[in-house]
Amino acid sequence: MSAPIVCAQCDKREGQCTCEKYCTYCQSQHNIRLCDDGLYYCTECREACELHLAEQSDR
Repeated sequence: MSAPIVCAQCDKREGQCTCEKYCTYCQSQHNIRLCDDGLYYCTECREACELHLAEQSDR
């Protein structure tokens, strides 16, 4: 089993991360989620770049 995906800044899972969350690309602070690369993205950027949520990859 692979290691869980964690925040690239604090090395914690999304639910435990206390970092200021904003989209890596557009800097939006709405609908921000951790993706499988350890960075946060908004819904629009996730969809445009075909990124996957970390919690879906951890399963």
